[in-house]
Amino acid sequence: MADKMNNDELSLELFIVLARAYNSVVAHSSRDIQSHGLNTTEFGVLDLLYHKGPQPLQKIGEKVLISSGNITYVADKLQKKNLLVRKASPDDRRVIFADLTDEGRDFFGKIFPNHQQVLVHAVEGLNEDEKKQAVELLKKLGLSAEESFKAGR
Repeated sequence: MADKMNNDELSLELFIVLARAYNSVVAHSSRDIQSHGLNTTEFGVLDLLYHKGPQPLQKIGEKVLISSGNITYVADKLQKKNLLVRKASPDDRRVIFADLTDEGRDFFGKIFPNHQQVLVHAVEGLNEDEKKQAVELLKKLGLSAEESFKAGR
């Protein structure tokens, strides 16, 4: 019974430490994103389009983890800032693609390298081997949690 209690307590401690570490790293990212007049969702959409090219609006929501209604709102805001343009699909007029404008591509191309350095700085508490180990362990944890969630546990 004592081992079970220790494992339970360790699981709770892991959750707390993981949440605090996540919040601390995200704080670095959020501050940098906000300094450019964006919110994290807008940044995520620009990042996706910059690195992956034009995307159907409905797929953007899936990839940056926002609802389809919210992606329309975010796309409208980015379009008003002249960073994003909507284009009808040549194959299916029901599908609308989002793409960066030239201004959007230039803007993101200028801010992304510094943002990447902000993230590098945020995780500099670990050396290269520790980062590799953390990536491996967190992937394992995430996949396991996802499986047990889908199984209803």
